[in-house]
Amino acid sequence: MGTMDYANDNEDLREIYTVSGLNQAVREWLEEGFALVWVEGELSNLARPTSGHWYFSLKDDTAQVRCAMFRGRNRMVSFTPENGAQVLILARVGLYEARGEYQLVVDDMEPAGDGALRRAYEALKKKLAGEGLFDADLKRPLPVLPKQIGVVTSPTGAAIRDILAVTGRRFPGIPILIYPVPVQGERAAAEIARMVGIAGARAECDVLILARGGGSLEDLWCFNDEALARTIRACPIPVVTGIGHEVDVTIADLAADLHAPTPSAAAERVTPDGRQWLDGLARQHRQLIRAVERRLDHYAQRLDWVERRLQQRHPGRRLQLAEQGLADLDRRLHRAVQTLLLRNTTRLREVEARFMRHEPSRRIQHAEMLRRQYRERLEQIMLRRLERRRQTLAGLCRALDAVSPLATLARGYGIVRDGDGHVIKAVTDACVGQGVEVRLRDGRLACTVDRIEITGEGS
Repeated sequence: MGTMDYANDNEDLREIYTVSGLNQAVREWLEEGFALVWVEGELSNLARPTSGHWYFSLKDDTAQVRCAMFRGRNRMVSFTPENGAQVLILARVGLYEARGEYQLVVDDMEPAGDGALRRAYEALKKKLAGEGLFDADLKRPLPVLPKQIGVVTSPTGAAIRDILAVTGRRFPGIPILIYPVPVQGERAAAEIARMVGIAGARAECDVLILARGGGSLEDLWCFNDEALARTIRACPIPVVTGIGHEVDVTIADLAADLHAPTPSAAAERVTPDGRQWLDGLARQHRQLIRAVERRLDHYAQRLDWVERRLQQRHPGRRLQLAEQGLADLDRRLHRAVQTLLLRNTTRLREVEARFMRHEPSRRIQHAEMLRRQYRERLEQIMLRRLERRRQTLAGLCRALDAVSPLATLARGYGIVRDGDGHVIKAVTDACVGQGVEVRLRDGRLACTVDRIEITGEGS
């Protein structure tokens, strides 16, 4: 510590300080005895040398103290201090050893009024954060495409002009509903909270913007109101704040569902980009057209397949097949009868030959009787077989007649065709003035469509 010890004649030890040692000891004692302290006073004798350090005095009505604020710290001061300004400093108590002068080494400086407001802000922020009012879980998502946007702000301020400019540029089709309030002054906080509550109760909008242009801490103080923060949190509509500049963060910003740095930024966050929506709609329109075209191609292929199946199952086609089957049956029946006759004739000739060889009358008579019996049985068998064949043929004819379109025509119905020969199945397939052909049981009629009536039957 810069002390020297001397022995006197009585060997009495005394602690003697040098001047520098004493000043060093006092400095260490002051630094150890005082932590960082907040001091409020008036600036005077402010000097700013080329070194970048600030030297000044801080005084009140009865006393003053020398202060020093070094270059690395004073760069962080957000305002320009002047002589006579009332300031609040955060400083360490020390001693300038070279002169033996007691002084304060300043770490931070702010206007005295802002300091009180800042402490009140921090206390309210800590209180509401402890209650969970700022929790991220409470934040609600914003609507993707709001039907109407509400704005709580001054109707004459720059904030509303910026918001209208941004929303008009991004998505001019969304209406803006203004809830006018003062945004500065003693009654501003209460009016803003009341208007936010009204907007929530009316539920006229899908999202609410709370906005104000830039200003000092005092100018923005109405947005650091506890009642306003609770009203924002209780509002059933998502609330987006755009208050002040980017560096300004109020209690209302913390309580809102989304904090935007400026009113313009708030308008951008709640308003979708109209160009992106138009591009998306155009893309979806193209995709829809392609999907419809694919579906139409699919149905066209199915229609072709159904038409081929219909042609295969057409009554005319079935009638043709039945006629072929009937002709085949007739040929088989004819061959069977001929074969049977040929066989019986052959047997008869054999019997006659045997009779001729033996000549006995009784045998001849008996053979003649047998011949007549065989002939009668043969004729009965042939008649029965022919009757069964006729019945089968009649049944097939009736079946063919039942599915034949000619039978339908015989009951009074007609087949209507257009000029190209296509069958007209519904009234929507014809138009007034069109020439059509009506086929009836005994001929055809050439007609013209005079009137079309849709009865709804069969739809």
